[in-house]
Amino acid sequence: MVGQVWTRLLTMKKTSRARVSSAARSKGNTVDEYFAGVPEPARNMLEKLRSVIRSVVSKDAIEVISYRIPAFRQKKIIVWYAAFSGHCSLFPTAAVIDKFKDDLKDYTISKGTIQFPLDKPLPSALVKRIVKARLAELKE
Repeated sequence: MVGQVWTRLLTMKKTSRARVSSAARSKGNTVDEYFAGVPEPARNMLEKLRSVIRSVVSKDAIEVISYRIPAFRQKKIIVWYAAFSGHCSLFPTAAVIDKFKDDLKDYTISKGTIQFPLDKPLPSALVKRIVKARLAELKE
């Protein structure tokens, strides 16, 4: 999974609709710096996504930058999340995405990524269920 995230970020063309904000890429040494580099409306959705994830993970979980994007970690990375020009993505691992395939039919998904378009409301309840499933996966 980690390799897939990194490979995807490295292979994106500059003209791609799915590119990370250049400001976020260049200033992303901390999560706050990453957010500061994300333009609206992506920042607003990213903040909502962060809040939903934070509501599910343990208070011991910390936010880190991993592979140049924000992530929540507690011993291991729980999930990664990032802003792109037309969407925000959640990276909960391929196994978790596979468990939610039917629920995610209205979203663009790949093996390790779920894309939430900026022009639609974030499905907070679904994101919570996905993060909980990832936490359960980590306990196995």
